[in-house]
Amino acid sequence: GVHRQILLTTVGWFVGYYLMKRTEYIYAKTDRELLEYVRRHPEDFKVAEKKRIGELLEDFYPIR
Repeated sequence: GVHRQILLTTVGWFVGYYLMKRTEYIYAKTDRELLEYVRRHPEDFKVAEKKRIGELLEDFYPIR
């Protein structure tokens, strides 16, 4: 009946809420660990020099 639908909807909402909070926690923990590694090892993550768009693209030769 209707009471089962309400019960299952409520249970599903709480399970979904718990799973979302757990995934957010896992992602936050991973981000924190990765950022800490990057902070401790700056020699592995050097900033590349910026290139202009003309240096990235190949020369254009129209085909006739």
